[in-house]
Amino acid sequence: MPTAISRDEVKRLLRDEQAQLVEALPSDEYEDEHLPGAINIPLKTLGRATTASLDRRRPVIVYCYDYQ
Repeated sequence: MPTAISRDEVKRLLRDEQAQLVEALPSDEYEDEHLPGAINIPLKTLGRATTASLDRRRPVIVYCYDYQ
């Protein structure tokens, strides 16, 4: 289940647990702006096939930068 977390928790998960960072914006917007180390899986394509490359043993942080 998704869980909202703070910026500090994101930093901790990335540092201590080697969390995987997934940007959910469309590909063209991902190219313009994304966090360092993030991979792009657009929200409309999130599913079993597109997430198969993620390591199930590590936490996954999915975010979407939307300035609107």
